[in-house]
Amino acid sequence: MDIFSSIKGLLRPEQTAAAGSPEQKRHDALEKAAALDPPVDAAGEEDIQKRFRFKLGQSLAATRARLGQGLGSLFQPSRSLDARFWEELEETLILGDVGCEAAGLLAERLRKRAAKDKSCGPAGLRALLADEIAAVFSVECPPRAAVVPEVIMLSGVNGAGKTTTAAKLARLYILQGKKTLIAAADTFRAAAVEQLELWAGRAGADFYARPAGGDPAAVAYEAAEKAVKEGYDLLLVDTAGRLQTNANLMDELAKIRRVLGKSLPGAPHRSILVLDANTGQNALSQVKLFRDGGGVNEIILTKLDGTAKGGVAVAVTLLHRLPVSYIGLGEKMEDLRPFDARAFASALLGEEDLKE
Repeated sequence: MDIFSSIKGLLRPEQTAAAGSPEQKRHDALEKAAALDPPVDAAGEEDIQKRFRFKLGQSLAATRARLGQGLGSLFQPSRSLDARFWEELEETLILGDVGCEAAGLLAERLRKRAAKDKSCGPAGLRALLADEIAAVFSVECPPRAAVVPEVIMLSGVNGAGKTTTAAKLARLYILQGKKTLIAAADTFRAAAVEQLELWAGRAGADFYARPAGGDPAAVAYEAAEKAVKEGYDLLLVDTAGRLQTNANLMDELAKIRRVLGKSLPGAPHRSILVLDANTGQNALSQVKLFRDGGGVNEIILTKLDGTAKGGVAVAVTLLHRLPVSYIGLGEKMEDLRPFDARAFASALLGEEDLKE
């Protein structure tokens, strides 16, 4: 799909009105937004992946620095694997924002592996720790829907980056040749619909919305009907940001899920919680409450760039058994990528040559 054709398709004929009119300004803004992120071909994807791995290493530098000093002194050949060693390992992992419970579980797993391999001293434990962290992320994502359109519902607290994540995720599917529709079910926040429309334009996705203040569940239902009727491969439903303690808004998520299921059996096929890595251990309470309230079966971790709390990904997956499907490292379209457990573990512990 040509990106400019998809944007122009958002506009009614009467909206291509006189120059200088509000309609024309809106049209110009959408075309300008689209031009910021031109389509990427398959050859360019390889370069993007290399840059992303390098950026991942840079983004986890602050977390790695927290871990590095402690792990460096621990994994010395002169150290003995006594009780103090395991206590210090657990403390070091906590400093990396892995969290108390998750740090204890990781340390215990590593201790058991060391007990089985008598020849493995402290120096060899670094690689084993990377293995254990990668193994934490072995939780599989839900299988892709066997029907079309596949419906993905995004939720999360205010400021987690849902709107931009919706567009970046849409772009990844569009690069796979999927006809994609984004629905704006955040109908109350000021300018939320306009913001999402601009981002949809940048991604090259089609867009569905109703006037501000409408019923979010109605938007989701009508978008699903449109997706079925017009042969879309993917429908992304962006919901309103909310505090996880707001019962009314959490009930709204459940309502959106119900109406999507009425429109298309089994929908939403994937319910993704968008988490801001900067929230650290507070992410654990967000996961629990969103899971209890609206249902969650995947995690997207955003804003890993510039945080010292990257270890929270380990805690979320280990304690809640939810897969991290994507991670975000910035504002560009290419800054959302599928999660690679081994690359993450290596970047977290500094095992990888991070030169581009």
